[in-house]
Amino acid sequence: MTYSLDFRRQVLKSIDDGMTYVQAAEFYNLSPTTIQNWKRRVHSKATRQTKPYKIPDDVLLNDVKEHPDDYQYERARRLNCSKTGIYHALKSLGISQKKDLRTSKSLSDQKNSVSQ
Repeated sequence: MTYSLDFRRQVLKSIDDGMTYVQAAEFYNLSPTTIQNWKRRVHSKATRQTKPYKIPDDVLLNDVKEHPDDYQYERARRLNCSKTGIYHALKSLGISQKKDLRTSKSLSDQKNSVSQ
């Protein structure tokens, strides 16, 4: 639950005026830990420092078409985002990455080295 800044200041003023954390917690129906956290930081942490990054669907679909066997960390590096972001974006598009062993880069490399 988010409390208003005025309410937080009122609680902290009660502490400054001599009320103990336990007394303030009982009086305001709060946890003493909550009041201690407010003492360290009166403003809410609810605001985000960076805005969330959304991977455009068309860019991701094009990347999947051009590089069907790539791992998520490779896509993340190309699209300048996190592996988790790629995972969630692929999931929202209904794309599951299944490796096709017949076309895998590692197997084709092995075949080339064996035949030489």
